[in-house]
Amino acid sequence: MTLAERIFLLMAGVSGALGVVFAAMSAHGNYADTLKTCSEILLVHAPALLAIAALLGGKTPKHILFLGGFLIFIGLCLFCGDLARRTFMELRLFPMAAPIGGASMIIGWILIALAAFAPRMR
Repeated sequence: MTLAERIFLLMAGVSGALGVVFAAMSAHGNYADTLKTCSEILLVHAPALLAIAALLGGKTPKHILFLGGFLIFIGLCLFCGDLARRTFMELRLFPMAAPIGGASMIIGWILIALAAFAPRMR
């Protein structure tokens, strides 16, 4: 297994675990709906990060997949980090963290889509 594959497996596992934790906290605690949103976004993207890890082992253009997946993960960290910090500490991560995170996820997904048109690696 390559380092890139290991990195994406780690990112997928962390995203999935945090998604479940935030879902449980949202369902059983006095936390705002923002944790439910975090949970849903994390749980939707965790399998995608797993798929990217699998594709990195194939003949797809690894540099585009890696950058797209990395942007998705950074977006998850910023978006969900901002929502979670607002919930737990009533403080923003930093101004515009959630919108920057959302834009990062969108750009990451566009790169993943563009990888379909890139030449196959040997």
